[in-house]
Amino acid sequence: MGLKETHCWVCFATERDDPRAQWLSPCRCRGSTKWVHLSCLQYWLDTRLRMSQRQPIRCQLCEATYAVIFPRMGLLVDFLRVVDRTLTAMGPYGTLGLLVGSVYWSALTYGAVTVVQVMGRTKGLLLMRRASPLLLLSGLPSIPVLLVLGKTVRWNDYIMKLWRKHWYEPQLPPGNSRYLPPIPVDEPRVQPQFLTSRNLCGALMFPSIAVLTGRLLFPSLTSHLQRALLGGGAYVLLKGVLKVYFKQQLFIMHAGRRILNYCDVKRKQPLEAGESEGAVD
Repeated sequence: MGLKETHCWVCFATERDDPRAQWLSPCRCRGSTKWVHLSCLQYWLDTRLRMSQRQPIRCQLCEATYAVIFPRMGLLVDFLRVVDRTLTAMGPYGTLGLLVGSVYWSALTYGAVTVVQVMGRTKGLLLMRRASPLLLLSGLPSIPVLLVLGKTVRWNDYIMKLWRKHWYEPQLPPGNSRYLPPIPVDEPRVQPQFLTSRNLCGALMFPSIAVLTGRLLFPSLTSHLQRALLGGGAYVLLKGVLKVYFKQQLFIMHAGRRILNYCDVKRKQPLEAGESEGAVD
């Protein structure tokens, strides 16, 4: 019985296909996966090195580490390799730092614009000019954060619960008095999210809305800050009342829904199509 013919586990070629090829056995594998062309192994190593240059190259079957020896290229090349690996490793952290810095400076700018908008250009600039740099760098970015956190407080839901519990009992249709739909009824199976795009936009637009509402409702006031505070309070109160009213009406609408019998639905469909009972052609 003759010896088995050597073949490459990468390209599956044999010694007869390329007699001048160089062969290697770089790991502990035996049998059909023992031998490999040097050129095929170099190509496979290049593919692996593109994915990771820091991890050792191992055989996928026996997990033996390939002994890869690189020629010495001098101190300059070694230094450049260290610099390249360091920059590659710091890349994600640098990107995260740039994103955090961009968010911080955006919040800082937003806070400064909000102060000028609410207090007026002259008083706002004078206040920021007199304040300490540490207070400005820490206080101005906190303005959008506080606005967003304040938007997450669902105070109107608590008022509605107290209203229904102590002062108001909704008039529900017969048969539905034992069923009370949850709050909010327009999203009965969805828990309220901490922050949505709607809440974020509303929070960041609140100073502009407060200033505009103050100018419309309290034009006689000369103080920009007083107008903004009163306008913001009036806007929050009016919006809360409308929201409570809207949810209360949805509550009554959902509580008053009826489910028809199938035979009633089939009897009603011809009537909706323009037919009438007892009609004669």
